[in-house]
Amino acid sequence: MPDLIKHERSREAQAWLKKEIAEQKTRYRKIEHEMNVTIARQRDKWIEEFLQRIQTRGYNVHFNMLRKIKPEEIPKKPKRKFKVVY
Repeated sequence: MPDLIKHERSREAQAWLKKEIAEQKTRYRKIEHEMNVTIARQRDKWIEEFLQRIQTRGYNVHFNMLRKIKPEEIPKKPKRKFKVVY
């Protein structure tokens, strides 16, 4: 395997990366707070409504064919926070 050419980043590039990473982490913390604190109750309500809907109305399998989900097929809610992925 040929030797890889290593390029060192300039100081400007390193400073820009450091600033950019800090800004992204700040945005992530705000989004995570919004999801885990601000809208947590509303999100839980949306999930419950969805689970109820797929058990009573069902979901589309093909065109106009609906399949209802049995209560035993519904997964249990995990005992952890929601993961925020960015």
